[in-house]
Amino acid sequence: MLGIMVQTSARLLALLSLLQMRREWTGQELADRLEVGPRTIRRDVDKLRSVGYPVEAAPGVAGGYRLGNGGELPPLLLDDAEAVAVAVGLRTAAAGGIAGIEETSVRALTKLEQVLPSRLRRRVSALSDATSTFGVEGPRIDPDVLAALAGACRDRTRLRFAYIARDEKASQRNTEPHSVVYSGHRWYLVAFDLDRDDWRTFRIDRIRGRLRPGERGQRRTVPGGDPAAFVKERLRGVRDSDADAEPGRVRLRAAATRVRGRIPARYASVEPDGEDACIVTSRSAWSYSFLVWMATLDEPMEVLDPPELAEAARALAARLGAAA
Repeated sequence: MLGIMVQTSARLLALLSLLQMRREWTGQELADRLEVGPRTIRRDVDKLRSVGYPVEAAPGVAGGYRLGNGGELPPLLLDDAEAVAVAVGLRTAAAGGIAGIEETSVRALTKLEQVLPSRLRRRVSALSDATSTFGVEGPRIDPDVLAALAGACRDRTRLRFAYIARDEKASQRNTEPHSVVYSGHRWYLVAFDLDRDDWRTFRIDRIRGRLRPGERGQRRTVPGGDPAAFVKERLRGVRDSDADAEPGRVRLRAAATRVRGRIPARYASVEPDGEDACIVTSRSAWSYSFLVWMATLDEPMEVLDPPELAEAARALAARLGAAA
């Protein structure tokens, strides 16, 4: 009797693991994976429901089972590699990047580490002790918006939203979301723009207002098949389009060796201008953000070119003077 109970429990755990692995299974697929009959699968599903797991079923030949959304969060089944990956991901999230998620990540990590086996706890601790992070100044996004976009990608749900483009122009977009991509600095939505009949990338921090879901969209394949590579290529195209625009150049009265550590090389170059000064040149076209960034370094500064940047500096200084 004890052996039968252990066998049944092991099968229930295996069934739960399969349901967490994929969005939907047919009864026959589950039966084949677990080497039992469809009737046993139906009984096991009923047992999972009785202990709080919201397993949904669709009737008919094409019907299937999937793990639905419940009122309470049941325990997850994670193998060793998955548990370590989740712990590392939570530690990374706790360092910031998504607005308001830091404290939640710490709480979730604390709960996870309480139930980790000692061998995994040591691995996670070693990774934590040997790894350091630093905050990167960049746009922060709403975690609810990020979750909603990811859900629309998963369910192929069309979305309408307001969007602010690079030139600050507002527009309404009607899209079929495909993927969410993180570049290491910004979050992007890869989607098919229905009004423009073409693929587009959208910076998530520029999406405004309420996301308005629509009907089910088509199953599409992003050009090239890799959403991350698609975003990378689009970003390279944006940089190339700015190649003819003038970069910003400022002279700081501070040694280049002192300034370089405060300016990432991918955004600007720093060249010595004597022993106690340096020239900082933006990698792309000048912008107000480049001007403000240089000002926040709190070093004596002279705007060299282009003339439009110097004019912007004078206007900014006048506004700040009036505010003071």
